[in-house]
Amino acid sequence: MHVEEWLQSIPAVWVCVIVGVVIGLESLGIPLPGEVVLVSAALLSAQHAVSPVWVGVCASAGAIIGDSIGYAIGRKGGQPMFDRLGRRFPKHFGPAHIARAQAAFDRWGVWAVFFGRFIALLRILAGPLAGALRMPYWRFLVANVLGGIVWAGGTTAVIYYLGIVAERWLKGFSWVGLVAAALCGVGTTLYLKRRAARAHAVEHEGETALLP
Repeated sequence: MHVEEWLQSIPAVWVCVIVGVVIGLESLGIPLPGEVVLVSAALLSAQHAVSPVWVGVCASAGAIIGDSIGYAIGRKGGQPMFDRLGRRFPKHFGPAHIARAQAAFDRWGVWAVFFGRFIALLRILAGPLAGALRMPYWRFLVANVLGGIVWAGGTTAVIYYLGIVAERWLKGFSWVGLVAAALCGVGTTLYLKRRAARAHAVEHEGETALLP
């Protein structure tokens, strides 16, 4: 069962709660599909199954609260915590992942927290890493709140209006719309797979070059 189908089977209020909880846990540092859940809930709102306002509010609250808890955990655990996580969960917290996240913080500073909300890797690590690096909490909080609201509210609004437009368009051009959507979906999937494979190959070459 897809995420959207599962969300359709539960009451609207619980959809909003699940969105907030999943995004909050992801922001805290647990690798969960927060963005997938948010997009699915926003699509449901375009079908009038749930309020887009409440989806955006709950998603924003989950992002802000989760990142804040992650900050506290990272500040207490420090670098040793990431070392332990890297040994236990190398796929998500391996040295290469942590190094890339730290490089983003070194380059962008507090903006890494704001823009990290839009990047899968930093979305999980931004809070704990900011705490471990002893970023002043007030600076973290400002970037965290702004990033959470812009990401959650913006994603919900964009997906909601795209869903409304797509629904109206498909009513007038049903078969044309279905063919175009299918072709677009296949093309996008192939493009993303090619980019992911290319990025993986480059990363693998870089790791190989670092070996003695």
